[in-house]
Amino acid sequence: MTATIPGVGHHRVRVNGTELHYVTAGTAGSPVLLVHGFPETWWVFHKLIPLLSEHHRVFAVDLRGFGDSATATPEHDSATAAKDLADLIACLDVGPVHLTGQDIGGPTTFRVAATHPGLVRSYAGIETALPGFGAEQLADVTHGGAWHIGVLAAPGIPELLLTGRERAFLTGYAIPSLSASPDAFTDRDIDELVRSYARPDAFAGAAGLYRSLLSEGEELRRLAARKLDMPVLAVEGFSDRVSTTLRQVATDVTAVRIDRIGHYVAMEAPDRLAAALLPFYADIELAAAGSPRCR
Repeated sequence: MTATIPGVGHHRVRVNGTELHYVTAGTAGSPVLLVHGFPETWWVFHKLIPLLSEHHRVFAVDLRGFGDSATATPEHDSATAAKDLADLIACLDVGPVHLTGQDIGGPTTFRVAATHPGLVRSYAGIETALPGFGAEQLADVTHGGAWHIGVLAAPGIPELLLTGRERAFLTGYAIPSLSASPDAFTDRDIDELVRSYARPDAFAGAAGLYRSLLSEGEELRRLAARKLDMPVLAVEGFSDRVSTTLRQVATDVTAVRIDRIGHYVAMEAPDRLAAALLPFYADIELAAAGSPRCR
């Protein structure tokens, strides 16, 4: 059974030839769309959503091939995932949104911001990198890169190595190797992620995004030739490259570093992440109302 929290509604919608599962919370304020990475689903935002929904309408989606959204095909890529998101925003008629993407969801959400700026009020990148701007180095195991990127990008290998070993992969590697907070993930959190990744073909969505990461650098550089002109927030925890990357692709970047945590910011430090996001959103609303943004 899908995990949930009080005040959250679960929904399904057909867009771009697939079915996406998303959750909603909050009834007032400008809309926020939260987009997860790997090995994640919308659930990694379940501590953050109540904090944001006091002031905003919050939407958190399971990307195609993740969580309770429809599974992905072997041809899946970040361009398809970006069209899914753009179509979702348009279908729900909630744009422009404060678009927030983390980890491997970063290239997909950047594509939305770059190709559909009218749908995006602001862009926040959390612990993410972009192909064409250094993200490919994350797969270089000879220089400290992560082995799981190559595993996920290789056709058939995720199914061969990870099917039936989802819990061991999460608890023995993916979470402890990137988290600095031993109590950030409870047994309930692990159970929910294992449930979703134990579905048939449950790694196909991530596989498509990691294959894209290794091949789309030139395309993203072309998209970034015209820099994002909406306000951008770079949130760093484990990584120290997020702000450097986003300053290469956007003109108005604010950087926030959250110390003493690892990669899973929304799970490890939801209060401090909300304390970074909410003033960022509020400054944008003030600017739209005619008052200058604080810096």
